[in-house]
Amino acid sequence: MNPQDIIMRKPFLAWYVKNPAQLSDESVLEHVLNYGDWSDVQEYIRVKGIQETANIFYHQSHNERSNYLPEIKYYFNKYFAKYAQ
Repeated sequence: MNPQDIIMRKPFLAWYVKNPAQLSDESVLEHVLNYGDWSDVQEYIRVKGIQETANIFYHQSHNERSNYLPEIKYYFNKYFAKYAQ
């Protein structure tokens, strides 16, 4: 199983993407955190592991151009600080 399977099962998470199977792991995480539910987040973590998921999130969220919603960014900064350390 890979992260793209989450998007393939729930294409509405990335409704504007023509070929969701081609999304990077980083893009899948962004879509899951912004638009998915808690079970989608937990599934992504099961696939990639908590530490790898946190690393991807931190790398993306600390870029100047970040597509995370502010409340998502705030919550998951706290979440990963507690559970991925």
